[in-house]
Amino acid sequence: MRYLYDELTAYCQSDFYPFHMPGHKRRLGTLSDPFRFDITEIEGFDNLHHAEGLIKEAQQRAAAFYGSSETHFLVNGSTCGILAAIGACAPEGKILMARNCHKAAYHAVYLNRLEAVYVYPGQWEGRLQAEKRGGGLWGAVAPEAVRQALAGHPDIRAVFITSPTYEGVVSDVAGIAAAAHERGIPLIVDEAHGAHFGMHPMFPESAIRQGADVVIQSLHKTLPSLTQTALLHVNGSFADRERLRRMLGIYQSSSPSYILMAGMDQCIRMLEESGRELFEAFAKNLSWFYKETRELSVLKILRAEDPSKILVSSGSSGLSGREIGGLLRNRYHLEVEMEAVCYVLVLTSVGDTREGFERLARALREMDERLCRKKNGGILAAGSMEAKAFSPGVCRERKVPCPEMSVWQAENARQRRILLEKSEGYIAAEFVYLYPPGIPLIVPGERIQKETLQLLLRDRELGYSLQGPEDLLAEYLRVVEEQASGLV
Repeated sequence: MRYLYDELTAYCQSDFYPFHMPGHKRRLGTLSDPFRFDITEIEGFDNLHHAEGLIKEAQQRAAAFYGSSETHFLVNGSTCGILAAIGACAPEGKILMARNCHKAAYHAVYLNRLEAVYVYPGQWEGRLQAEKRGGGLWGAVAPEAVRQALAGHPDIRAVFITSPTYEGVVSDVAGIAAAAHERGIPLIVDEAHGAHFGMHPMFPESAIRQGADVVIQSLHKTLPSLTQTALLHVNGSFADRERLRRMLGIYQSSSPSYILMAGMDQCIRMLEESGRELFEAFAKNLSWFYKETRELSVLKILRAEDPSKILVSSGSSGLSGREIGGLLRNRYHLEVEMEAVCYVLVLTSVGDTREGFERLARALREMDERLCRKKNGGILAAGSMEAKAFSPGVCRERKVPCPEMSVWQAENARQRRILLEKSEGYIAAEFVYLYPPGIPLIVPGERIQKETLQLLLRDRELGYSLQGPEDLLAEYLRVVEEQASGLV
């Protein structure tokens, strides 16, 4: 019989290197035996949901460090922060939401019975066009697009965007905040992957300092903090702070972990005391890595606005992201954050060592040399069935369907289950997404288009896990029974 603890113990004793979250990389932290710290709300240790002492002081330290007027510890990850922020800022009516948001934002839309008006990201200056895991979802949101959407829907209650994206693409937060404030409504920014922003000139400025009203950050993603730890920052007067605090009481556990809270406090303490040195070393390691890998001839290293997100593209190799990730894992014992269709995402942080960067650079150079020899010998031209599947055009732009009804209407409508491959033209009643990053490619209420379906079926055939449907194998999908729902 296998036990999780035993498997974790064995894994930690191996030489596998974590190029994935959490940002402490299993080495950079100051907590000792967790059982000694695992207490409840006893006298002298405050209460997260009624903070007056130690926890209040810890949250105030975090606020001062990041430059926000109010900061809340999140022990249920960024997810609970997103649910609380949307519930507080848009308790009813309409919300303007970037279509590339995490599934948690869509869950908040469902729970509050909101009407989501979508704004679609633009292209990422052509740099990721051949590398996408879906289309119309992986660029930056433009202030002009937000301003235009708000003009067409004057009753929108709040704006919600994701910046940076999973791949490190950053939107013009200051411009979007200005557009929202012109209408007297708050801007909520999911900055889960940007808790390290503003800590070194190499990285973009945080949304906190660019006019966003509510900013949610996952400490554990890019900083030395435990998984499930996050922060919610509030600035300005557009967000209803009293309602936000109530929502946090609803969506957070009533038994918050003191281990997680102590971990967040220690993370901030480490950044206060050693952050400058840690980030200077991190920036030097990143600069060294990009220089060492700039001469790759088959594989390609792509760089977004956030250079800590290293994107290794299949380039001209004909390999899939799964194959690249498999080679890094099995041959070099390097575990990446995500295997996409045409690239892998390597997530780095201040927790990474120079040795880790050297192992990654050496592995990529060796892989590139082998692929170059195969390419020159004509082997890649023939390729495997998997390689042939990734001919030009497979990673092309995907059309994103427009909603026919709201998420909550579709979720509560009369439904039936059909084969996924037969679902073209139907209105979806379930989410379909690839995880990570958890951005829905199909949202309940959207009519399923042929191109979207074809590429989802190809993803499934190539072994990528389609999540969201009740059917874990994603062979079936629940759709709206339109006649019963009065749509025909």
